[in-house]
Amino acid sequence: MEQIILIAHLLIALAIIGLIMLQQGKGADMGASFGAGASQTLFGSDGSGNVLTRATSWLVVLFFASSFSLALLATQKSDRGEDLGLDIPVAVESPVQAVSEELPVIEIEAPAAEAVGTDVPNLD
Repeated sequence: MEQIILIAHLLIALAIIGLIMLQQGKGADMGASFGAGASQTLFGSDGSGNVLTRATSWLVVLFFASSFSLALLATQKSDRGEDLGLDIPVAVESPVQAVSEELPVIEIEAPAAEAVGTDVPNLD
């Protein structure tokens, strides 16, 4: 059932796109008022606005109805249970160890002055 509604939803959306692309904009009426193309219209001298507008509005109503029905089907399929099958470990608090105030001392010999001097170039 969901697949049928989804296919109908897609076809309705494509039909809405097609009907919107067929409709003329508001600027196209100005050329028709001077007699340009009024005799060559497919739907008569009134133009195609009335037929296409009504068809688009009905398809929009069907589109919203199919969207609503798909949303209802999706909510019915979802699991509302609290148990999702996940094991949540219990938090165990361990006592905090005291931090000692003394820092460890690392004894490293400084590099010899001669070794440092050989790596650095002279800029005399």
